[in-house]
Amino acid sequence: MKTSYSLPRTALLLLSGLGLTPAVFAQAPTAVGGAVRTAAGAPVDYATVTLHRAKDSTVVKTEFSDEKGQFQFEQATGGQYLVSASQVGFERQWSRAFELGAERVTLPALTLTASQATQLKEVQVVGQKPQFERLADRTVVNVENSPLSAGNTSLDVLRRSPGVTVDGNDNLALRGRQGLLVLIDGKRQPMTGTELADYLRALPADQVKNIELITNPPAKYDAQGGAGIIAINLKKDQKLGTNGSYNISYGYGRYGKLTTGLTLNHRRKNLNVFGNYTFADRRNWNALTINREFYRSEGGQKILDSRSFLDNEGVGHGRSHAWKAGLDYNLSERTVLGVVANGLALKTDSRGRNDVESYAADGRLTERYQSVNLRDGDLPNYALNANFRHTFQDSLGQHELTADADYARYDSRRGQLLDTRYTRPAELLDRLTSDQRNDLTIQSVKADYTRPLSKTARLEAGSKVSWVLSDNDLLFMKPVRTGAIDELVRDPDRSNRFRYDENIIAGYVSVSKTLPQWTLQAGLRGEQTNAIGRPEADSGRFDRHYFQLFPSAAVKHSFSDKNETSLSLSRRIDRPSYGQLNPFRSYINPTTYGAGNQDLLPQTSYNFELTHTFRQKYSVGLSYAITTNPIVGTVQPAPEGGQAVVSTTDNLDRQYNYALTLTAPVEIAKWWNVYLNGVAYYSRFVGNLAGTQLNAGRPAFNLSANSTFVLGHDWKADLNANYDSPNRYAYFVGRGQGQVSVGVQKALWHNKATVKLNATDIFFTNKTRSTVAFDNYGERFFQRYESRVVTLSLSYRFGNDKVAQSKRRGGGAEDEKRRAGGN
Repeated sequence: MKTSYSLPRTALLLLSGLGLTPAVFAQAPTAVGGAVRTAAGAPVDYATVTLHRAKDSTVVKTEFSDEKGQFQFEQATGGQYLVSASQVGFERQWSRAFELGAERVTLPALTLTASQATQLKEVQVVGQKPQFERLADRTVVNVENSPLSAGNTSLDVLRRSPGVTVDGNDNLALRGRQGLLVLIDGKRQPMTGTELADYLRALPADQVKNIELITNPPAKYDAQGGAGIIAINLKKDQKLGTNGSYNISYGYGRYGKLTTGLTLNHRRKNLNVFGNYTFADRRNWNALTINREFYRSEGGQKILDSRSFLDNEGVGHGRSHAWKAGLDYNLSERTVLGVVANGLALKTDSRGRNDVESYAADGRLTERYQSVNLRDGDLPNYALNANFRHTFQDSLGQHELTADADYARYDSRRGQLLDTRYTRPAELLDRLTSDQRNDLTIQSVKADYTRPLSKTARLEAGSKVSWVLSDNDLLFMKPVRTGAIDELVRDPDRSNRFRYDENIIAGYVSVSKTLPQWTLQAGLRGEQTNAIGRPEADSGRFDRHYFQLFPSAAVKHSFSDKNETSLSLSRRIDRPSYGQLNPFRSYINPTTYGAGNQDLLPQTSYNFELTHTFRQKYSVGLSYAITTNPIVGTVQPAPEGGQAVVSTTDNLDRQYNYALTLTAPVEIAKWWNVYLNGVAYYSRFVGNLAGTQLNAGRPAFNLSANSTFVLGHDWKADLNANYDSPNRYAYFVGRGQGQVSVGVQKALWHNKATVKLNATDIFFTNKTRSTVAFDNYGERFFQRYESRVVTLSLSYRFGNDKVAQSKRRGGGAEDEKRRAGGN
């Protein structure tokens, strides 16, 4: 796509015009600061400083003192707090309780005294983070150190997270709504649907620190993601000197699953160099049974025309090499430069068998065949990021300027061989081969600036420009007899080349104000989108240019130290992924295929949420969202007719979503904590697809309970259970399903090593049963996958134990990466 903006010129405009374009809002920060000293008055660098709630000593945040012994907590909400400080060889010291309001609090210096027990052993902190935490605007799933994370994948952890569901097509939903934005270390992933699920299956849960479920995101995030954001934050080593960790795990269900990895980190005063590598070799089984019915209309009556029955079973094999390397360099106390490179090389192959029988309305067998489907894939990708941060200080406080430049390349090569042997109505052998090539390049630059306007007000502004170039070539071959020789030639009816170019120019500004018992936020974001789609057929070419504004606002009121209420609203957008726009076909058997839809439009939504929190633990939330042109997955009769069926995505007219969320952490005993979460929701869809008018909804709910047991002698255990009730999503109606998982872990060798054993879906109940109904078509399907797995893992940490604060940040090409794939 040609545009008048060159990269250097746009970058210059981006930085020089910072803050002059529309926007979002950020949380108004109230800072807490102080210093840590020895009894002799010397500064204690890299001490662990923890902010606690005064009433129950619950951990809120943890920071580290700098070389001068100073520390600071940003963006802490109002209330009563305590601060503690600890360091190897010293006794933990506590501040007095203090009230945090609208203005910065500077604490008296905390003086650490030498430990009387030993100068070598670190002071042990009693207690641990709960696996689930409900914060003001999000739910945090603390994956690190959980027995249930051992040997599992990030997708496994998401399946057990409160309010999250994964349907039979691997689409993620939160509170019954699809259209989520997935971030990994602040970078949006370039895929949706099955491709995103495959990526998350290749990302071990052992690498994940926590997962944030943000239902109504703050305005600083891009407007993409109408249903909210899933932010996956990976572990980061913060120790001085040279250190690292090694882990290995092996799980078994029907097939084996091996994961192993190494992490290294070297940190000194001004330089931090880091890297990691993970290898995974996993086989997975899946099965799908489908009953189909085709109808015709005669005299206003719905008449059965034919039936078909499909039974599919397959085994997939994935091998992945994931790596990351980078460095941070402190040019001065206020300036940090960083570069990061990461990549994932994923090779897949699968073998599936599909048995099909078709019957006429009177029960006569009309067709029988068996298809053998062989697929292979080679999906290398890499990304580069350069980042810059500089802080300024004046009488009002700290200003900060950050900038990122990103480049990412995603290539994929997929091959398919589909052999079909017909035994009815006649003996016949048919072969279909395809070769799919996808090349995707993403570039972006962005800059953000924050500054205090007064002691109680703050301004935040930023701009971003991104460029996407996508080239997809799908080649199908078919046999053609020339004389006595069969040749494979290009099939023009199925082959396709699709090129998509996109440029998005965005800017935002937001302000926040803190008053006694009140926090106010308001912001506006603007995004100009320029997109050109060029399929092989000229008739399908499109050229779209549109500008949209995305306002957002939030208000929070604290009635007392026990009760606070917040209200937020925002307008958001979900652009179709690049794969969803690509009209290529992927066949399961001769009459079943998946395809993109080049006519897809973006969906936009207005989101409202009201939440009340009691004692900073128990919360109840009400939310409402209305979505225009919702993008939904469908399974419907294919345009070519007969018994062909296509799985694709399309736009409906409206979607209305209402949700009630309840969270309650319960301490049954000092050694037993339970986190309870319930979401009751109602989704109604309005539209018309495949000649069938839809105006229907269904109440549904999601329940989850997670128990954490601290058993003593370095033993811990987790027990997780969740249940999804029967529900409706567009034309699909699903039956209820749930699962129970259990895990146990033991620390060894002075906490240098951890052994974990877990079993997921121990009753093998996590199975999908759904129906879909159109005026001329109906389908019932039953899907199973290898969800019951027992895994044993070992992790070992080595190197220096002295901790320093990490300053690593995410990049700027997050939005485009999320949309780079998916069907």
